[in-house]
Amino acid sequence: MSKGLLLPALYLPNISYLQAIKNNEGPILIEQFENFPKQTYRTRTEIATANGILNLYVPIVHGRKERVVMKDIKINYDHPWQRLHWLSLQTAYRSSPYFEYYEDDFKLFYEKEYNLLLDYHVDQLKLILKLLKLNREISFTEKYEAVPSDELDYRSEIHPKKPSLITNQKPYYQVFEEKTGFIPNLSIIDLLFSQGPQSKNFF
Repeated sequence: MSKGLLLPALYLPNISYLQAIKNNEGPILIEQFENFPKQTYRTRTEIATANGILNLYVPIVHGRKERVVMKDIKINYDHPWQRLHWLSLQTAYRSSPYFEYYEDDFKLFYEKEYNLLLDYHVDQLKLILKLLKLNREISFTEKYEAVPSDELDYRSEIHPKKPSLITNQKPYYQVFEEKTGFIPNLSIIDLLFSQGPQSKNFF
């Protein structure tokens, strides 16, 4: 039996995150007891626009405590970030081959208000796994372990300041490729909106 995969909960995770899942047939264990790390993909994703990469950030509520575990991080709705993110996604992808096909699935995440960041990310992950036909069980850590004994640990491997886990990614059509060139390892939605059911063939 394959080892489980210990993953962070990310916002519309990038292609390398899904590649790790595809290449490991074991169950997914989502880390919920880590101290929330700043400047990671836990609150941001990268999409392709006419001007290159655009980072979309989910704002969170900053309490007085310096350290808050991931499962307790709350989303901040003081500003209309959902509307702005959805407008950005429409602008970037409305001319892509499969945007209309998946539009209603993803639009829900910009209409419903989630209290907790973890719930928001996990529901997105469940949808993405369903669309990619990656049948995996998802469970959650019951405590924090610096060195897990039974899982492959990817909690800090998929990070904006670290090299991509994907090398020589197979190119696929991107809306603004003629202007920007092919951009690898974007959010999985970039690939889904481009290739639809064939997306798994590109990572």
